[in-house]
Amino acid sequence: MSYNIFAQVYDDLMDEELYDLWIEFTKQHLSPDYKNVLDLACGAGHLAIKMKQEGYNVTGLDLSSEMIDIAKERAEEAEVTVPFVVGDMLDLSAVDQFEAVTCYCDSICYLSDTEAVQKTFEEVYQHLTEDGVFLFDVHSIYQIDEVFPGYTFNDQTEEISFLWKSYVGEFPHSVEHDLTFFVYQDEIDLYERFDETHKERTYPIEQYLAMLKKAGFNSVEVSADYGKEEVKKDSIRWFFVCHKETK
Repeated sequence: MSYNIFAQVYDDLMDEELYDLWIEFTKQHLSPDYKNVLDLACGAGHLAIKMKQEGYNVTGLDLSSEMIDIAKERAEEAEVTVPFVVGDMLDLSAVDQFEAVTCYCDSICYLSDTEAVQKTFEEVYQHLTEDGVFLFDVHSIYQIDEVFPGYTFNDQTEEISFLWKSYVGEFPHSVEHDLTFFVYQDEIDLYERFDETHKERTYPIEQYLAMLKKAGFNSVEVSADYGKEEVKKDSIRWFFVCHKETK
């Protein structure tokens, strides 16, 4: 599956207002003096570019070199300078320390197991300056267990047809998304099919808190709806604000 195709479809599906909500959440929880931000799992760079336009000195990091190439092209088109780095959340040795680290759009849920989540939390803690802040969101258990299973979505344009089906995953509180793309290829005047599966899993809030504490975060706030609501049984997404307090 070409990441150029995936990025195009993904951006078409994403509500532009969601990026503004993530930025609003970020600004709400960062001191005005905090400008150096690392955006983990930045993908095609949409959010990092918007954050740069908001005045942050943001660096974007993603595991996919293809996504990073797309992000660089988009930054150039937007006439902003954003360092984009190919790197793994489990090993942040490619970057320095930052006053804040963000990881949105349930990217933590793509990590394979608790060991990977724990390692990521520890890496983030080590790459925050004193009094730094880690902001991230994850799918709630309600979203994974009740909303996603059986979910289907179809979308079609002249160039791309997209089918999305979600199923219960193999682990507790996990889900698998089967994505099918039919992409028009002008040179052969036919649609070519691409398939891929995305696997996500989440954990109880108490388990996230325990992992964050083990990593060193002793002050953590949890909310829902981009920080606008308290967590409820049917909250769709949980938002975490984690402080690296000066000892």
